[in-house]
Amino acid sequence: MAHIAKALASDGPALTLAPIDAEYVNPRIALVVTTTGSSGLAKEVGLSAAGLLTSAKASNNYLGAEFGATWSLLLPLNHIAGINVLIRCLELGTIPTNLLEYEGKFPRADYTSIVPTQLYRALNGDENLLQHLQGVKAVLVGGASLTPILREQAIAAEINVVETYGSTETSGGCIYNGEPLECVEVEIREDSRIAIKGAHLAHSYLNTDIELIDDNGWYLTSDSGEMRDGKVSIKGRIDDVVLTGGENVSLTQIEKVLSEEYPKLQIAAFAVSSPEWGQAIHIAIVGADSSIDSQIQEVLEERISPAAKGKSILHLQELPLIGIGKVDRNELARHIE
Repeated sequence: MAHIAKALASDGPALTLAPIDAEYVNPRIALVVTTTGSSGLAKEVGLSAAGLLTSAKASNNYLGAEFGATWSLLLPLNHIAGINVLIRCLELGTIPTNLLEYEGKFPRADYTSIVPTQLYRALNGDENLLQHLQGVKAVLVGGASLTPILREQAIAAEINVVETYGSTETSGGCIYNGEPLECVEVEIREDSRIAIKGAHLAHSYLNTDIELIDDNGWYLTSDSGEMRDGKVSIKGRIDDVVLTGGENVSLTQIEKVLSEEYPKLQIAAFAVSSPEWGQAIHIAIVGADSSIDSQIQEVLEERISPAAKGKSILHLQELPLIGIGKVDRNELARHIE
Protein backbone atom coordinates (compact mmCIF):
# COMPACT_ATOMS: atom_id res chain seq x y z
CA MET A 1 0.00 0.00 0.00
CA ALA A 2 2.82 2.40 0.88
CA HIS A 3 4.70 1.72 -2.36
CA ILE A 4 1.55 2.15 -4.46
CA ALA A 5 0.71 5.40 -2.68
CA LYS A 6 4.19 6.76 -3.42
CA ALA A 7 4.03 5.65 -7.05
CA LEU A 8 0.63 7.32 -7.51
CA ALA A 9 2.01 10.51 -5.96
CA SER A 10 5.04 10.38 -8.31
CA ASP A 11 7.23 10.18 -5.21
CA GLY A 12 9.75 7.63 -6.45
CA PRO A 13 10.02 5.11 -9.27
CA ALA A 14 7.19 3.37 -11.09
CA LEU A 15 6.02 0.17 -9.42
CA THR A 16 5.69 -3.35 -10.82
CA LEU A 17 4.53 -6.41 -8.91
CA ALA A 18 5.86 -8.98 -11.39
CA PRO A 19 9.11 -9.32 -13.39
CA ILE A 20 9.35 -7.14 -16.50
CA ASP A 21 12.00 -6.49 -19.16
CA ALA A 22 11.81 -2.69 -19.15
CA GLU A 23 14.33 -0.81 -17.01
CA TYR A 24 13.08 2.72 -17.72
CA VAL A 25 9.59 4.09 -18.31
CA ASN A 26 7.94 7.35 -19.28
CA PRO A 27 7.71 9.73 -16.29
CA ARG A 28 3.91 9.62 -16.51
CA ILE A 29 3.84 5.87 -15.82
CA ALA A 30 3.20 4.94 -12.18
CA LEU A 31 2.56 1.20 -12.50
CA VAL A 32 3.54 -1.55 -14.95
CA VAL A 33 1.38 -4.67 -15.26
CA THR A 34 2.10 -7.61 -17.56
CA THR A 35 -0.84 -9.03 -19.47
CA THR A 36 -1.56 -11.31 -22.41
CA GLY A 37 -2.87 -9.51 -25.47
CA SER A 38 -4.64 -10.71 -28.57
CA SER A 39 -1.42 -12.03 -30.11
CA GLY A 40 -0.87 -14.29 -27.13
CA LEU A 41 2.39 -12.50 -26.31
CA ALA A 42 2.95 -11.02 -22.87
CA LYS A 43 2.63 -7.23 -22.97
CA GLU A 44 4.00 -4.83 -20.39
CA VAL A 45 1.33 -2.17 -19.88
CA GLY A 46 2.29 1.20 -18.44
CA LEU A 47 -0.48 2.85 -16.42
CA SER A 48 -0.54 6.45 -15.24
CA ALA A 49 -1.51 7.64 -11.77
CA ALA A 50 -4.29 9.73 -13.31
CA GLY A 51 -5.75 6.73 -15.11
CA LEU A 52 -5.62 4.45 -12.08
CA LEU A 53 -7.12 7.04 -9.73
CA THR A 54 -9.83 7.91 -12.25
CA SER A 55 -10.76 4.23 -12.45
CA ALA A 56 -10.78 3.76 -8.68
CA LYS A 57 -12.93 6.84 -8.06
CA ALA A 58 -15.41 5.84 -10.77
CA SER A 59 -15.70 2.33 -9.34
CA ASN A 60 -16.31 3.55 -5.80
CA ASN A 61 -18.80 6.12 -7.05
CA TYR A 62 -20.76 3.54 -9.03
CA LEU A 63 -21.04 1.34 -5.94
CA GLY A 64 -21.85 4.23 -3.63
CA ALA A 65 -18.79 3.45 -1.51
CA GLU A 66 -18.28 6.20 1.06
CA PHE A 67 -15.11 7.26 2.83
CA GLY A 68 -14.18 4.63 5.42
CA ALA A 69 -15.70 1.70 3.49
CA THR A 70 -13.55 -1.42 3.21
CA TRP A 71 -12.62 -3.88 0.48
CA SER A 72 -11.42 -7.46 0.89
CA LEU A 73 -8.56 -8.75 -1.25
CA LEU A 74 -9.23 -12.10 -2.91
CA LEU A 75 -7.19 -11.60 -6.11
CA PRO A 76 -3.41 -11.74 -6.68
CA LEU A 77 -1.49 -8.49 -6.97
CA ASN A 78 0.16 -9.31 -10.29
CA HIS A 79 -3.26 -8.66 -11.86
CA ILE A 80 -4.83 -5.24 -12.34
CA ALA A 81 -8.00 -6.42 -10.56
CA GLY A 82 -6.06 -7.15 -7.38
CA ILE A 83 -4.13 -3.89 -7.56
CA ASN A 84 -7.37 -1.97 -8.04
CA VAL A 85 -8.65 -3.22 -4.68
CA LEU A 86 -5.69 -1.50 -3.03
CA ILE A 87 -6.17 1.74 -4.94
CA ARG A 88 -9.90 1.84 -4.18
CA CYS A 89 -9.04 1.49 -0.50
CA LEU A 90 -6.54 4.34 -0.74
CA GLU A 91 -9.34 6.50 -2.13
CA LEU A 92 -11.54 5.53 0.82
CA GLY A 93 -8.85 6.00 3.47
CA THR A 94 -8.83 2.34 4.47
CA ILE A 95 -6.65 -0.77 4.31
CA PRO A 96 -7.95 -3.85 2.46
CA THR A 97 -8.65 -7.07 4.34
CA ASN A 98 -6.15 -9.56 2.90
CA LEU A 99 -8.00 -12.86 2.49
CA LEU A 100 -5.42 -14.49 0.19
CA GLU A 101 -3.59 -16.02 3.15
CA TYR A 102 -6.35 -15.83 5.73
CA GLU A 103 -7.27 -18.91 7.73
CA GLY A 104 -10.58 -19.40 9.47
CA LYS A 105 -13.79 -17.46 9.06
CA PHE A 106 -13.37 -14.43 6.82
CA PRO A 107 -13.85 -11.08 8.54
CA ARG A 108 -16.41 -8.59 7.33
CA ALA A 109 -15.87 -6.12 4.49
CA ASP A 110 -18.10 -3.81 2.47
CA TYR A 111 -16.98 -4.77 -1.06
CA THR A 112 -14.88 -7.37 -2.83
CA SER A 113 -13.73 -8.41 -6.30
CA ILE A 114 -13.46 -11.97 -7.64
CA VAL A 115 -13.36 -14.04 -10.84
CA PRO A 116 -16.18 -16.43 -11.87
CA THR A 117 -14.19 -19.47 -10.76
CA GLN A 118 -14.22 -18.19 -7.19
CA LEU A 119 -17.95 -17.53 -7.40
CA TYR A 120 -18.51 -21.06 -8.66
CA ARG A 121 -16.56 -22.52 -5.75
CA ALA A 122 -18.44 -20.39 -3.23
CA LEU A 123 -21.70 -21.74 -4.58
CA ASN A 124 -20.43 -25.31 -4.66
CA GLY A 125 -18.99 -26.06 -1.25
CA ASP A 126 -16.78 -23.21 -0.03
CA GLU A 127 -19.05 -22.09 2.80
CA ASN A 128 -16.51 -19.65 4.21
CA LEU A 129 -16.25 -17.76 0.93
CA LEU A 130 -20.00 -17.99 0.37
CA GLN A 131 -20.77 -16.34 3.70
CA HIS A 132 -18.26 -13.60 2.97
CA LEU A 133 -19.79 -12.85 -0.45
CA GLN A 134 -23.27 -12.82 1.06
CA GLY A 135 -22.13 -10.36 3.71
CA VAL A 136 -20.65 -7.64 1.47
CA LYS A 137 -22.67 -4.92 -0.22
CA ALA A 138 -21.46 -5.77 -3.74
CA VAL A 139 -19.23 -8.36 -5.41
CA LEU A 140 -17.43 -7.33 -8.59
CA VAL A 141 -17.08 -10.36 -10.89
CA GLY A 142 -14.76 -10.07 -13.89
CA GLY A 143 -11.68 -11.47 -15.58
CA ALA A 144 -13.71 -14.06 -17.49
CA SER A 145 -17.18 -14.60 -18.88
CA LEU A 146 -19.88 -14.94 -16.24
CA THR A 147 -22.42 -17.49 -17.44
CA PRO A 148 -26.11 -16.65 -17.00
CA ILE A 149 -26.58 -19.84 -14.95
CA LEU A 150 -23.84 -18.89 -12.49
CA ARG A 151 -25.23 -15.37 -12.17
CA GLU A 152 -28.71 -16.71 -11.45
CA GLN A 153 -27.32 -19.05 -8.81
CA ALA A 154 -25.50 -16.15 -7.16
CA ILE A 155 -28.65 -14.02 -7.09
CA ALA A 156 -30.59 -16.94 -5.61
CA ALA A 157 -27.91 -17.17 -2.90
CA GLU A 158 -28.44 -13.44 -2.14
CA ILE A 159 -25.07 -12.34 -3.50
CA ASN A 160 -25.15 -8.86 -5.06
CA VAL A 161 -23.15 -9.57 -8.21
CA VAL A 162 -21.85 -6.71 -10.36
CA GLU A 163 -20.55 -8.12 -13.63
CA THR A 164 -17.55 -6.15 -14.87
CA TYR A 165 -15.78 -5.85 -18.20
CA GLY A 166 -12.34 -4.39 -18.79
CA SER A 167 -8.66 -5.18 -19.21
CA THR A 168 -5.29 -4.03 -17.98
CA GLU A 169 -5.32 -1.48 -20.80
CA THR A 170 -8.50 0.06 -19.36
CA SER A 171 -7.14 0.07 -15.78
CA GLY A 172 -9.38 -2.91 -15.06
CA GLY A 173 -13.16 -3.07 -15.15
CA CYS A 174 -14.72 -0.05 -16.82
CA ILE A 175 -18.18 -1.36 -17.72
CA TYR A 176 -20.37 -2.50 -14.80
CA ASN A 177 -23.51 -4.52 -15.49
CA GLY A 178 -23.39 -3.25 -19.06
CA GLU A 179 -23.08 0.41 -18.02
CA PRO A 180 -19.88 2.36 -18.78
CA LEU A 181 -18.46 4.05 -15.67
CA GLU A 182 -18.70 7.82 -15.46
CA CYS A 183 -15.28 8.33 -17.05
CA VAL A 184 -15.83 5.92 -19.94
CA GLU A 185 -17.00 6.28 -23.55
CA VAL A 186 -17.84 3.17 -25.60
CA GLU A 187 -18.31 2.68 -29.33
CA ILE A 188 -19.27 -0.47 -31.23
CA ARG A 189 -17.39 -0.41 -34.52
CA GLU A 190 -18.66 -1.80 -37.84
CA ASP A 191 -16.98 -5.15 -37.23
CA SER A 192 -18.71 -5.31 -33.81
CA ARG A 193 -15.41 -4.65 -32.08
CA ILE A 194 -15.63 -2.67 -28.86
CA ALA A 195 -13.69 0.60 -28.70
CA ILE A 196 -13.17 2.47 -25.43
CA LYS A 197 -12.12 6.03 -24.63
CA GLY A 198 -11.47 7.89 -21.38
CA ALA A 199 -9.02 9.21 -18.80
CA HIS A 200 -8.79 5.72 -17.27
CA LEU A 201 -6.91 4.24 -20.23
CA ALA A 202 -3.33 3.05 -19.84
CA HIS A 203 -0.48 5.22 -21.10
CA SER A 204 1.34 2.80 -23.43
CA TYR A 205 2.90 -0.60 -23.98
CA LEU A 206 6.52 -0.88 -22.93
CA ASN A 207 7.77 -3.93 -24.86
CA THR A 208 6.05 -3.55 -28.22
CA ASP A 209 5.65 -0.86 -30.87
CA ILE A 210 1.89 -1.43 -30.98
CA GLU A 211 0.04 1.80 -30.24
CA LEU A 212 -2.29 1.31 -27.27
CA ILE A 213 -4.44 4.36 -28.09
CA ASP A 214 -5.14 5.79 -31.55
CA ASP A 215 -4.80 9.44 -32.56
CA ASN A 216 -8.35 10.15 -31.42
CA GLY A 217 -7.87 8.64 -27.97
CA TRP A 218 -9.62 5.30 -28.58
CA TYR A 219 -8.44 1.89 -27.41
CA LEU A 220 -9.60 -0.86 -29.78
CA THR A 221 -10.27 -4.00 -27.75
CA SER A 222 -10.07 -7.64 -28.85
CA ASP A 223 -13.72 -8.20 -27.99
CA SER A 224 -16.93 -7.91 -29.94
CA GLY A 225 -20.15 -6.55 -28.55
CA GLU A 226 -23.41 -4.78 -29.20
CA MET A 227 -25.70 -2.25 -27.57
CA ARG A 228 -28.88 -3.69 -26.06
CA ASP A 229 -31.41 -1.39 -24.41
CA GLY A 230 -28.71 1.20 -23.84
CA LYS A 231 -26.27 -1.25 -22.28
CA VAL A 232 -23.11 -2.87 -23.63
CA SER A 233 -23.46 -6.60 -24.24
CA ILE A 234 -20.15 -8.47 -24.56
CA LYS A 235 -20.31 -11.18 -27.24
CA GLY A 236 -16.80 -12.60 -26.84
CA ARG A 237 -13.20 -12.30 -27.94
CA ILE A 238 -12.36 -11.95 -31.59
CA ASP A 239 -9.00 -13.67 -31.29
CA ASP A 240 -7.87 -16.97 -29.83
CA VAL A 241 -7.00 -15.79 -26.34
CA VAL A 242 -9.45 -17.27 -23.85
CA LEU A 243 -10.14 -16.25 -20.27
CA THR A 244 -10.10 -19.29 -18.00
CA GLY A 245 -10.37 -18.88 -14.25
CA GLY A 246 -9.41 -15.22 -14.60
CA GLU A 247 -6.25 -16.00 -16.59
CA ASN A 248 -5.55 -15.12 -20.24
CA VAL A 249 -4.31 -18.14 -22.22
CA SER A 250 -3.57 -18.26 -25.95
CA LEU A 251 -4.81 -21.37 -27.77
CA THR A 252 -2.22 -20.75 -30.47
CA GLN A 253 0.55 -20.68 -27.88
CA ILE A 254 -0.64 -24.03 -26.46
CA GLU A 255 -0.54 -25.58 -29.92
CA LYS A 256 2.87 -24.08 -30.66
CA VAL A 257 4.43 -25.33 -27.42
CA LEU A 258 3.04 -28.84 -27.77
CA SER A 259 4.01 -29.06 -31.44
CA GLU A 260 7.58 -28.18 -30.49
CA GLU A 261 7.61 -30.94 -27.86
CA TYR A 262 5.75 -33.50 -29.99
CA PRO A 263 6.44 -32.71 -33.66
CA LYS A 264 4.95 -36.00 -34.90
CA LEU A 265 1.54 -35.35 -33.39
CA GLN A 266 -1.41 -33.30 -34.64
CA ILE A 267 -2.60 -31.06 -31.83
CA ALA A 268 -5.41 -28.54 -31.44
CA ALA A 269 -6.47 -26.51 -28.42
CA PHE A 270 -10.02 -25.29 -27.96
CA ALA A 271 -12.28 -23.93 -25.27
CA VAL A 272 -15.88 -24.42 -24.21
CA SER A 273 -18.11 -22.41 -21.89
CA SER A 274 -17.87 -23.53 -18.27
CA PRO A 275 -19.78 -22.30 -15.19
CA GLU A 276 -16.65 -22.85 -13.07
CA TRP A 277 -13.88 -21.57 -15.35
CA GLY A 278 -15.71 -19.16 -17.64
CA GLN A 279 -13.96 -20.93 -20.51
CA ALA A 280 -12.42 -24.38 -20.03
CA ILE A 281 -9.47 -25.40 -22.19
CA HIS A 282 -9.37 -28.85 -23.81
CA ILE A 283 -6.73 -30.50 -25.99
CA ALA A 284 -7.31 -32.72 -29.03
CA ILE A 285 -4.52 -35.04 -30.23
CA VAL A 286 -4.03 -37.31 -33.21
CA GLY A 287 -1.19 -39.84 -33.16
CA ALA A 288 -0.88 -40.86 -29.51
CA ASP A 289 -2.84 -42.57 -26.76
CA SER A 290 -3.66 -41.54 -23.20
CA SER A 291 -0.25 -42.65 -21.89
CA ILE A 292 1.08 -39.25 -22.97
CA ASP A 293 -1.54 -37.18 -21.14
CA SER A 294 0.38 -36.50 -17.92
CA GLN A 295 3.47 -35.44 -19.87
CA ILE A 296 1.40 -32.99 -21.91
CA GLN A 297 -0.06 -31.42 -18.78
CA GLU A 298 3.41 -31.03 -17.27
CA VAL A 299 4.72 -29.34 -20.42
CA LEU A 300 1.84 -26.86 -20.46
CA GLU A 301 2.25 -26.04 -16.79
CA GLU A 302 6.02 -25.55 -17.04
CA ARG A 303 6.20 -23.67 -20.35
CA ILE A 304 3.03 -21.56 -20.13
CA SER A 305 1.13 -21.70 -16.83
CA PRO A 306 -1.10 -24.04 -14.80
CA ALA A 307 -4.10 -22.32 -16.40
CA ALA A 308 -3.03 -23.68 -19.81
CA LYS A 309 -3.50 -27.31 -18.77
CA GLY A 310 -6.35 -29.11 -20.49
CA LYS A 311 -9.47 -29.93 -18.52
CA SER A 312 -9.58 -33.00 -20.76
CA ILE A 313 -7.45 -34.50 -23.53
CA LEU A 314 -9.23 -36.04 -26.50
CA HIS A 315 -7.58 -38.71 -28.66
CA LEU A 316 -9.04 -38.67 -32.17
CA GLN A 317 -8.47 -40.42 -35.48
CA GLU A 318 -8.33 -37.04 -37.23
CA LEU A 319 -8.91 -33.37 -36.52
CA PRO A 320 -12.04 -31.79 -38.04
CA LEU A 321 -11.10 -29.12 -40.56
CA ILE A 322 -12.60 -26.03 -42.14
CA GLY A 323 -11.34 -25.39 -45.65
CA ILE A 324 -7.66 -26.12 -46.23
CA GLY A 325 -5.98 -27.20 -43.01
CA LYS A 326 -7.83 -24.94 -40.54
CA VAL A 327 -9.03 -26.81 -37.45
CA ASP A 328 -12.75 -26.56 -36.73
CA ARG A 329 -12.73 -25.68 -33.04
CA ASN A 330 -16.51 -25.51 -32.90
CA GLU A 331 -16.72 -29.11 -34.04
CA LEU A 332 -14.16 -30.13 -31.41
CA ALA A 333 -16.26 -28.42 -28.76
CA ARG A 334 -19.16 -30.72 -29.63
CA HIS A 335 -17.12 -33.66 -28.32
CA ILE A 336 -17.29 -32.04 -24.88
CA GLU A 337 -20.91 -30.95 -25.04
